[in-house]
Amino acid sequence: MKEDFIIENGSCHITKKAVNHNPKHMLPVVDWMSDVPQTGDETDLIEVQFKNTRKGYYHNSEHLPLEKGTIVMVEANPGCDMGEVTLVGRLVPVQIKKNHINTERYEIRNVLRLANDADMQRAEEAHAKEQETMIKARQLAKSLGLEMKIGDVEYQGDGSKAIFYYIAEGRVDFRQLIKVYAETFRVRIEMKQIGARQEAGRIGGTGPCGRELCCSTWMTQFVSVGTGAARLQNISLNPQKLAGQCAKLKCCLNYEIPVYEEAVKKLPSRHQSLETQDATYYFFSADAIKGEVTYSTDAHRPVNLQTISAKQAKDIIDMNRRGEKPLTLGGKQSSAEIVEIDYQNVVGQDDLTRFDKKKNNRNKNGNGRRRDNNSHHHRQK
Repeated sequence: MKEDFIIENGSCHITKKAVNHNPKHMLPVVDWMSDVPQTGDETDLIEVQFKNTRKGYYHNSEHLPLEKGTIVMVEANPGCDMGEVTLVGRLVPVQIKKNHINTERYEIRNVLRLANDADMQRAEEAHAKEQETMIKARQLAKSLGLEMKIGDVEYQGDGSKAIFYYIAEGRVDFRQLIKVYAETFRVRIEMKQIGARQEAGRIGGTGPCGRELCCSTWMTQFVSVGTGAARLQNISLNPQKLAGQCAKLKCCLNYEIPVYEEAVKKLPSRHQSLETQDATYYFFSADAIKGEVTYSTDAHRPVNLQTISAKQAKDIIDMNRRGEKPLTLGGKQSSAEIVEIDYQNVVGQDDLTRFDKKKNNRNKNGNGRRRDNNSHHHRQK
């Protein structure tokens, strides 16, 4: 196999250097401009990725020879952290803008140096404690009676700080927990709240489609998914099939919504009935992709179902508006059976409405601002 291969796609050239996919990390950024000559006004900003999905942006103030895959030590608060360079050059400001990062409020620190053997050994020793720390942290949270779950623990590269990722349905007051963590683990503590989707992305797995989970491979932002997406696509409203490994609606339900929305515009109104010489037909169902509509002679039940194309339905509607009625609908016969299923709701886990529950409004303090407990810091004295 040739090492210096180039895949041509129109005017784009994707080199091995541009793709550089690292299976240890997720969410790689493909630098489509890696083979374009650099100009004089290039930025010194770089993108660095740490454990799982955590990323940061830094200045290469020392003008180090950095490229994708380089392990570097960067400034942190406190101490320093170790991460992998995932993007350099002119695309970094584009990524910052895409992620809606306010550069006036976001403090962009500097790259300290290339990681040496001592740095890597210290980081490995810190990461080796994460599993044990997570188990102990869960026990401490349970002993305090807090309704929360510690999903993951991430130690900083120099071992001076630990980030605890937790999941909670509502508001959690963990001020006492932070003190207990600081006394137990003897490091600076930071708490970050994540959702069920983020937790599934951090754990990983394989979806029912046979592919690795989208949230653990390429998704960078999680968009709200509602049951309306399933209804629009005429998907059976079965909670067990609609839910992913996070117990929430599958993110892939949103992927084809634009296609269905465009196809639905070509269908006649479901409130419009069709008048023929033999009967009046009412809307029963539609297949937006096929462009077919099924009508029933009963407005509330599937009786004498007839399936016709959307164009035929619109032609009959135009005839009705002119006061004309076709002899028959001229569609193909369809059959529908109403099957009664002995359905039991087990502790509410199969309740479809659970996907559409609204979050409770948080209480506000006296000055009208919301208190945020999602991220807290505590320095060990």
